[in-house]
Amino acid sequence: MRLATIPADVPFLDTLAARWLANHGADALAHGLILLPTRRAARALAEAFLRAGGGRPMLLPRIAALGAPDEAPLALSGALDLPPAVDPQERLGALAALVMKLPAALGGAGTADRALLLARELAGLMDEAERAEIALPAALAQAAEAAHAEHWQATLRFLEIVTRAWPDFLAANGLMNPAARQVALLRAQARAWAENPPAEPVWVAGTTAGIAAVAGLLRVVAGLPQGLVVLPGLDLDLCDAAWEAVDDAHPQAGLKRLLTGLGATRGDVARWDGPMVAPPGRVPTLARALLPATALAAWRAPGAVETTGLFRLEAADEQEEAVAIALILRDALATPGTRAALVTPDRALAVRVCAELLRWSVVADDSAGEKLADSPPAVFLRLLAEAVASRLAPVALLALLKHPLAAAGLSPAACRAAARALEQAALRGPRPAPGLAGLRGRAEGAPPAARDLLDAVESCLEPLLRAHAAASLAPDALLAALVEAAEALATTEDAAGPSRLWAQEEGEALAVLLAGARPALLRLPDQPPSVLAGLLDALLEGAVVRSRRALRGRAGSEHPRVFIWGLLEARLQSADVMVLGGLVEGVWPPATDPGPWMSRPMRARAGLPGTEEAVGQAAHDFFLAACAAPRVVLSCSRRRDGAPAVPARWLTRIDACLRGHGLALPRHPAATWAGLLDQPAGPPAPVPPPAPRPPVDLRPRRLSVTEIETWLADPYAIYARHILHLEALKPLEEATDAADYGTLVHQGMRLFLEDVGTSWPPDGPERLRRAMARALAEAGLRQALQEWWRPRLYRIADWAAQREGERRRALPKLIRGEVRGQWSLAVPGGFLLIGRADRIERRADGNLAILDYKTGLPPSDKEVESGFRPQLPLEAAMAEAGAFGAELAGATAELVYWHLTGGFIPADQRTIFRAEPARIAAAVATAGDKLAALIAGFDDPARAYLSQPHPGRAPRFSDYAQLARVAEWDLSGDET
Repeated sequence: MRLATIPADVPFLDTLAARWLANHGADALAHGLILLPTRRAARALAEAFLRAGGGRPMLLPRIAALGAPDEAPLALSGALDLPPAVDPQERLGALAALVMKLPAALGGAGTADRALLLARELAGLMDEAERAEIALPAALAQAAEAAHAEHWQATLRFLEIVTRAWPDFLAANGLMNPAARQVALLRAQARAWAENPPAEPVWVAGTTAGIAAVAGLLRVVAGLPQGLVVLPGLDLDLCDAAWEAVDDAHPQAGLKRLLTGLGATRGDVARWDGPMVAPPGRVPTLARALLPATALAAWRAPGAVETTGLFRLEAADEQEEAVAIALILRDALATPGTRAALVTPDRALAVRVCAELLRWSVVADDSAGEKLADSPPAVFLRLLAEAVASRLAPVALLALLKHPLAAAGLSPAACRAAARALEQAALRGPRPAPGLAGLRGRAEGAPPAARDLLDAVESCLEPLLRAHAAASLAPDALLAALVEAAEALATTEDAAGPSRLWAQEEGEALAVLLAGARPALLRLPDQPPSVLAGLLDALLEGAVVRSRRALRGRAGSEHPRVFIWGLLEARLQSADVMVLGGLVEGVWPPATDPGPWMSRPMRARAGLPGTEEAVGQAAHDFFLAACAAPRVVLSCSRRRDGAPAVPARWLTRIDACLRGHGLALPRHPAATWAGLLDQPAGPPAPVPPPAPRPPVDLRPRRLSVTEIETWLADPYAIYARHILHLEALKPLEEATDAADYGTLVHQGMRLFLEDVGTSWPPDGPERLRRAMARALAEAGLRQALQEWWRPRLYRIADWAAQREGERRRALPKLIRGEVRGQWSLAVPGGFLLIGRADRIERRADGNLAILDYKTGLPPSDKEVESGFRPQLPLEAAMAEAGAFGAELAGATAELVYWHLTGGFIPADQRTIFRAEPARIAAAVATAGDKLAALIAGFDDPARAYLSQPHPGRAPRFSDYAQLARVAEWDLSGDET
């Protein structure tokens, strides 16, 4: 039996190519076959041959991937007798149909999207069993203990889909499961070579034989006259006791299982040494740190440990980790010829690192791929499905219209400009009525471009809108309507929608997936249109496409010396600088999820592979990667997703082992670099508050009474609104809040006063309730909110009815509501004060009473007297000056706030200064004088419009606090 291993610190593919050339020579180079685990490794071996040959042209041996036996140039003995593999999409559709036929009590899914997700899990269970070559019906029957047998019987009835119904389907259609066919091909190839050994060399290299069929093929190859099996990183120095103690989670576990399956021992394996890429001693050091638990006594044994070139990177969170890794990769490029790679199973981290590298215009070769669901064309389809399902709600519609593929017959730039116009005119503020009718009603005064865009969107989405109008539709028809609408919406003025939507690798991959899915969906029953978004997500689940994220919108190509590899892509690779990222529990190593069907003990009884085997494979990947470069950085973040992260068990082992020798891995400075990257030069400089001093002729000469309070508390807000003419944009789908409730209460009281005037009819309380109900009905609120606020408004009406009766008994001469007025002040340059009083009464004694309705907290006497809350005194001053008309001119004897909440205590009345005429007169006079002084003060060119200059008196809400950067300077304590 011919077996060899290449140590972990020797470049695997370069050594393999050199050995092939040494054994077979250049003349026989084109003869023979080399089998590797992945296509990526096969491509990398071809490059290694070119390096070994000095770059001269050569004919290579056949190089194939074991993972794709249908594509491998292997013998066809037995392969032509096998039924074809069932198409993956057809399998999902057929399994989903079987799931939907089951009653809900047995786990049947009522909708196609849920059925497809369950079908995917069932397909995974079958593939796992077939790779392990176990009979699933018998294995499932014996999986449960007696104590759980009854519950397990219910699960077994559901799993009859894969133990009975699905085998019948395959037999009836002359098909095989893909995993079963892969195993059968490998077994057929092993038999063919065993019966007729090939005359040319056959090498199998780099595999740990994750399935029994591969191990069987390797047993045959190792026995061929010119056959050879080359193992990656077998530890020949591990003592026998430790080797026997290796468990499934150990880096050597897969190789141990393989040797056992081959009937070989480590003594049968030859070591192929070569030039080492890692410093001497790193492999023994890591092997010692990762010893099985029963062999940890070896940590205390004398012997040197080697940490040269090995670093730890500990970042605060994922973002800092990504920035630090990008800096390490960029730093490596400063040395000519240096190749740097990030190895990580964490795709989110890989995406962040790609984005950070673009700071230096470095586009990494990210070969691990990205989820097809996250690619631009798939996101476009998902946004379209969600927008129509939400009946064109503002957030969903804008997300769709601002996608780069959206055009609706316009140029993409014109479409986005029209979408912005539509957003400002119709989509901000309270949510419009559902559908296009609601949008058109809101957009009546919008610019023509916005209204034209609505017409174009309606035309593009017509197939999908028509489908959504149906009670139910065939799933393939729903998908066809989605695709038709997407192609129409992607059409520009000079390019057809299909040519844009299905362009490049991700568009082609999406087109192939959807084209294959439509026939499979024919098996499913009609579905409500609301399932379309979930159906699309279920179809996209698990699909991966080569990542072009970093190149989108940019010219050029990937950098030839910077790589980002997943664990599969990194196997057998080497570089000059290697960063192992995302080394936290649950990521690398992965979480050991036994799946939805069986617990870990049940899997063991059924004969399925243990979940810890995945941890062992991840540990082997970690070990090889940590020895595959002279400089290796082991990276983990302290927090992940906002929660504390647990470092990978291997890092903990390494730290503990080194600590016993009084050592520790040096910390890489990249985390410090990341902290300095975006910092300004020099020490921190406090940001001063803004202090604009516009020319006097630009300063406002007309303000409302309520704006005077703003002027006192936050002059900068007046500057921003009346001088810069800035208005805060309303949020999308604005929630109805307390301000809207206050408007509703004011409207109800206004309608009541318009109805009854000064009189008090016998049915006054009922009229008050009707007025509140009318205001509520006219507000256009959703039904749930109307029912929430109705009792509160009725409680206010009942309280106000009592007060109205009391005030009417005092025989007022006149009552007016919502009275508008304006007062021209006799100050230099002139100034117009405008206002609207909620209610003014002419009392029987001829004096005035001014009432204000507040749903928030009214001011206290102290606040009014100090001049910081001058609303009612200023309204009284306006009345005294005749600003509200002759019938409401005169002195004010009563200033009243009605605090109307509608809560447990529905309302209360707060009379300012207890209606003492002298105090009211003084407050009114003072308010007028202070207003004149305020105007004169801001007529001084040197007077600045400061932001919130009075601590403790800042407004609770300000539209301009962010513009003034209050959060930056307020913490400094600088109050100038």
